Amino acid sequence: MAEVSVPQVRTLMQAHNALVAERPGLQAPAAAWRAYYLRSARVYAEVAEIDRGHHHEALYWADRERRKAEELRSGRGGTPVS
Repeated sequence: MAEVSVPQVRTLMQAHNALVAERPGLQAPAAAWRAYYLRSARVYAEVAEIDRGHHHEALYWADRERRKAEELRSGRGGTPVS
């Protein structure tokens, strides 16, 4: 999976677009999805500090992605994309 370069991602919309492009396939193992969600959380957290007009929304997405990764780690989650 190619990683998004955070310096290239300056807005929340750019983060959404870049992260969608690097999503694992639906049949990817849970570990790949967990790594993706953790990476997404880091990108959104950084974008929250750059795209101040979308600060709170980016923080929401960072928290959401962290929670999804935690659900997969703990086995509480359903499918990785639920």
